Amino acid sequence: MNAIEISDLTKSYRDFTLGRLSLTLPAGCILGLVGENGAGKTTLFKLLLGLVPADEGKISLLGRENGAALPEVKEEIGVLLSDVGIPEAFTVKQVGKVMKGAYRNWEEETFRGLLARFSLPEGKPFREFSRGMRAKLGLAVALSHRPRLLLLDEPMAGLDPIAREEVIDLLTEFTREENHSVLISSHIVSDLERLCDYVAFLRHGSLLLFGEKDRLLEEYGLIQGSGKALDALPPEALCARKDGPYGSEALVKKEKLSPETVAGKVSLEELFVFMAREGKK
Repeated sequence: MNAIEISDLTKSYRDFTLGRLSLTLPAGCILGLVGENGAGKTTLFKLLLGLVPADEGKISLLGRENGAALPEVKEEIGVLLSDVGIPEAFTVKQVGKVMKGAYRNWEEETFRGLLARFSLPEGKPFREFSRGMRAKLGLAVALSHRPRLLLLDEPMAGLDPIAREEVIDLLTEFTREENHSVLISSHIVSDLERLCDYVAFLRHGSLLLFGEKDRLLEEYGLIQGSGKALDALPPEALCARKDGPYGSEALVKKEKLSPETVAGKVSLEELFVFMAREGKK
């Protein structure tokens, strides 16, 4: 079963349109959502959660169409949005009490273990939390009611490198169970490269690229050289190029190159930057 299935999804506002978007997240995998501010990442999360209606298309969560509207599916989804949604006056202890009443499967022991792991003070009001502490608390809540699917919008924002490493470890542990899946967005593409099985690139509401991370990194490569040398590349192999005063660099599809032409490795961040610059596959 797929954790998420999106087919021909569209949502239009006065000055922005998301879609036509289709992608799938298999169970047991992590999908990284990459995009600039305003690319449509938060809009997609809201659509998945049923917070805004789609104009067209279908969404299935955990095998159920329009799953976000079903109480039994909501119980199995852990959510962290950019706005954590916790009252400013609440302490961590009060948050735990409220969540215990909100979720049938709330696990107080898991919650307290995560508080200790993240070094979050129980008596401190939420208004005094840093951005990173807020994200940690939101993640602790999302993980403490036995979810099968995590929807995480920028959970790394505001975290220092050590805290980001903790989150990566935690999500890796979570998906060791084959029915656990994660959709995560982040501006820190290097973290997603280490964490994700699949990746989707969004730009201006359109899906530039989607696929298995390792396959994409194998499919594309970089070639550096003079502008003249890059001009000689087969047009069907050239995806994007950057020319500068000290040389040129091209993103290429390896399978379209001649056998004697060797392309170097490309990082996920380089792949996104080149794709975003050209706006094409």
